[in-house]
Order: sequence, then C-alpha cells, then structure tokens
Amino acid sequence: MKDLKYLAAFLIPLTAVLGLGLRGYWAFFAPVFAFIVVPILEVMMPIQNSNLSEAEASSKAKRTLFDLLLYANLPVVYGLVGWFLWSLSWANYETFELVGLTFSVGIAIGSNGVNVAHELGHRNSRWEKTLGKLLLLPSLYMHFYIEHNFGHHLHAATNEDPASARYNQSVYSFWFTSITRQYISAWRIQKDLLRREGQSFFSIKNDMLWYVVFQLGYLGLVFLLLGAQAVVVALFLGVSSAILLETINYIEHYGLRRLKKESGRYERVKEVHSWNSNHVLGRVMLYELTRHSDHHYRANKKYQLLDCHETSPQMPYGYPTSMVLALLPPLWFAIMNKRIPLEMKP
Repeated sequence: MKDLKYLAAFLIPLTAVLGLGLRGYWAFFAPVFAFIVVPILEVMMPIQNSNLSEAEASSKAKRTLFDLLLYANLPVVYGLVGWFLWSLSWANYETFELVGLTFSVGIAIGSNGVNVAHELGHRNSRWEKTLGKLLLLPSLYMHFYIEHNFGHHLHAATNEDPASARYNQSVYSFWFTSITRQYISAWRIQKDLLRREGQSFFSIKNDMLWYVVFQLGYLGLVFLLLGAQAVVVALFLGVSSAILLETINYIEHYGLRRLKKESGRYERVKEVHSWNSNHVLGRVMLYELTRHSDHHYRANKKYQLLDCHETSPQMPYGYPTSMVLALLPPLWFAIMNKRIPLEMKP
C-alpha cells in the first residue's frame, strides 16, 4: 500500500479537472493548491530522509506498478488538454476563468507532462523515451529531451549550463536566459550529433527538425479542429508549463558550482552540486525529483529508488514552497545564499 503514495502525483490534474467542472473561482484551484495548500501541508508534515535497504531497492526495482504510474500520465495530460481546448468552443468562459484554467492546466502539463517526460527520457528503452517526448509536446518544449540529456547532465552546476542558475541571479532573469540558451544549445547539440554520424541537416535523424514539425503540426491540428482562440490558449499552456519547469530548474542548482581542477577541467558532478528536499508531499507529487543529487549521480536510476545523500545541500523547504520563495528574490537570496558553500561563491 505504501507504494500507492505516488498516486498523490495526480492531485494537480485532479484540481485542474475540478476547476474545469466547477468554473468560477474554482478555475484557480490548481495554483492555489500547488503553491499555498501544499506548502502549508509540507511545513506540518515530518521530513523523511531515510533510504531503502538493498533488499527493498531490489524488490521495488522490479515492480511494474511504478512504471504504470508514469505511463498513466499520457492519457491524463492529453485528456486534460483536449477537454480544455475543446471546451473553448462552447463554455463561454469569463476572462478570469480562462486565465485561471490556463494556469491550472499549464501547471498540470508541467508537473505530470514535463516532469514525467524527464523521468522517462532517462530510461533505456526506446518506447519509454518516445513516451517521454510525447509528454513534452503540449508544453511545446520537445527540445528539452536533447538539451537535458546531452547538455545539462554534462554541464550541470557550471556557467556553461543554461539550466544552472548563477549566484544572485533572480528567477525572472533565469527564465529568459535558460529558455533562450537551452533552445540554442539543443540545436548546437543536434548539429554536433549529426556531424558525428555523417548526417546532413535534413537527415531523418535530425530530431530537432522533427520536433519543430510535430509542434507546428499539433498547433495546426488545434487550429483546424477548434479555431484560432484554441491555438492562442495552447500557446499560453506551453508558456505556463515551461515557466513551471524553469522555476524548478532554477531552484535545483541555484548558486552551486563545480570547481575547476588544475587541468582546467571541471570536477565531476557530485552530491554537493544539487539542492535536495526530503519533504514528503513534494517528493511523491514530483516522483522524487526533489532527490536531485542522486539523480545526477546515476541519471537512469528509477525515481522510486533514489536516495538521500547527507552530504547534499538541503533546502529548508519543499520544492513547491521554494518555487514560491524564488518569486520573491530578496527573500530567496536571504534564505539560500548563506547555505551555499563558501568555495562555490563567486
């Protein structure tokens, strides 16, 4: 029964469904739940930093339940997006309802689409990687697969990594630099991969080109079936989910830096180069994303097996609370800057 705790990851889509069904101010239920209710609950609940025994890890590694919970997000995300976009043709939403529902569904795409895509993108099987890419489509962020797997995990906690926030960089500045630099980086990585394989830009192996085609095709299909308003809303869904992702990226490595060795090369990624949180609710709702150091230590390690490392820098609050604090830069700096190791500060 304990393994069913990860069903809590479906609370965000559920709150978005309630918003769609009840309308009115319920349209804002998902952001209120995610960034007010959950942080309050996390403060009240105990922190769990225990790890699995070898026997427990061996058992959980073989259980298909954990994989099925991930796969279930595909119909959930696409069903939610489809329902919302289709409802635009008949629901006659008030402007405030439209704004609230766009944020709500966008948050669900970010937490249950992009976050799950991140987990599946590190799997070894091709079909799971493909499933992850499909989950990135509604966010219009398919390039994340290439940049994250071939860029971020190589350059994490260095100035070369677009997704590692600098010391004293605000989250608002980070949104701009990370989004733009990651997209440019993804194209650069793709071109390098093609060059290594002796393939041309217009090769069938140019995934970045396919991502452009798929995303334009998605928007084109929305336009043909549901009209121009639905396309605009689909674009805003992508923006809101991308901002959620980048806010998580911001808090994951903020201010942490790998040092350079005498050779001029960076030290390898270690447990001290990612922020971690053992706050229970955020852990299960984000499929253990908050145990980020162990993820960087072994990227293909399944979420249910991730460990807490005592040497990792620990966040004083859970990820949802930290994301809210990040929106208030002076408060964020006051809390987090003193926790950054002195040797990492510029």
